[in-house]
Amino acid sequence: MSARPAPAGRDDGPDRLYTVTGGRSRPPENVFDLVTLIVAEGGPAPGMQSELARILRICSAPTAVVEIAAELRMPVSVVKILLGDLLEAGRITCRHPRFSPARRPGAARLPDLDTLKQVLDGLQQL
Repeated sequence: MSARPAPAGRDDGPDRLYTVTGGRSRPPENVFDLVTLIVAEGGPAPGMQSELARILRICSAPTAVVEIAAELRMPVSVVKILLGDLLEAGRITCRHPRFSPARRPGAARLPDLDTLKQVLDGLQQL
């Protein structure tokens, strides 16, 4: 089988991703996972890298890392590098839903680990 050529005008190859990340290949250690919620702390600044500006627009409401990657049509690893830049600059805040601060009374709670294991065992026995 032969590989299909990319649609004309689309530039999402390795060279572009290398340029977008400034040559970096690793995101910050253990800061983001797929469900970490990202919230922009303001709008894009004039002259900001287009991908960073787009992330800030996407994250005007809490948005998961995986959703940002899907919206940008970029690998999650590249998005994590860009998010690291924004976090370092104080342009975003992030939190993992499991560790959200000060849960409100009546707010949804994640089930405990034992319950999840029991559910998994039950599903495996089906």
